Amino acid sequence: MPTSVWTGTISFGLVNVPVKLTPATKSRDVSFNQLDAASGSRIRYRRVAEQTGEEVTSDQIVKGYEIEKGRYVVVEKDELDSLAPKASHTIDIEDFVDIVDIDPIYFDTPYYVMVDEAAAKPYKLLVDAMTELGKVAIGRVVIRAKERLVAIRPVDGMLCVETMRYADEIVDQASLGMPDEEIELSDREIAMARQLVETLSADFDATKYRDEYREQLLALIDQKAAGEVITAAAPVDAPAPVIDLMAALEASLQRAADGGGAAPAGAAEEPKKKRAPRRKSA
Repeated sequence: MPTSVWTGTISFGLVNVPVKLTPATKSRDVSFNQLDAASGSRIRYRRVAEQTGEEVTSDQIVKGYEIEKGRYVVVEKDELDSLAPKASHTIDIEDFVDIVDIDPIYFDTPYYVMVDEAAAKPYKLLVDAMTELGKVAIGRVVIRAKERLVAIRPVDGMLCVETMRYADEIVDQASLGMPDEEIELSDREIAMARQLVETLSADFDATKYRDEYREQLLALIDQKAAGEVITAAAPVDAPAPVIDLMAALEASLQRAADGGGAAPAGAAEEPKKKRAPRRKSA
C-alpha cells in the first residue's frame, strides 16, 4: 500500500469524503555521493560559524532572515510556531472552475486521492460530476506544516490533488527583457510554420518519451561496476544558429515529409497577415 502524506476529508457542500493523499510521481534522478578521490571515503560537511571558524552544534543554531548584506533578523522557534498554520484534516472546496482556465504553470506537485470502500460512492459521484462538467475544484490544505493552495481534478476515474503556486510566485513576463516591439510575420512564414506543426502533430503518448540521459548513465555505472574500461565519446559540436528562417522552415518540412509522410493537404493555405501575439502574465 502506498505511503500517505495526508489523511482527512474533502468537503463540498454538506458532502464529506474521507480520503488519503499519496504521491502521484516519483523521482528517478540518479544521485551521487561526494568521495575523497584518494581514499574513496564519503565526504562529510560540518556546520561552521563564518566569523570564528568553529563548529556549531544544532542547539546553537537559530534562524535568521537577511534584510540587507550581512544584517539579519533572528526569528525564534516559538515565534515561527505561533504563525504556523493549524493542522487541518479537511480540504474545503472554495470554487469549481473550468479546467481550461488554469494555465499549467500554476501546477506544482500531484498527489493521488485514495479512498476506502465505505466512501467509494460519494468519491465516484464527485469524479463523474467534475469529469462531465470539465471542472476543477480549488481549495486549501495543510501538508507538512505548510498551507497549500490546491486544485482537485479528475484523472482517469480518480481524483488528483495538485498543489499550486500562488499568482505572486509566477514571474512576470514583462520583467524578462523580451523584445517589446511586435514582430511582423509574412503570410508565407505563418503558412509554412503551421504546415510544419501539423506535419509533426501526433496523439500524446507519455510512454513514447524516455529519459535517455538517465538510461545511458545507469548503463555506464553498470559497465564500470563490472570492471569494463570506458572510453569517453568525443564532444559533439553545437549546431550553428539559424540565420535564414525560411530556409530553416523549408528544410524542416522536407525532413518531416521524408521521415513521416507528406504534409497534410491544405495545410499551407495562406491566412491573413497577423502579428505574433504576446502572452500576458497573470
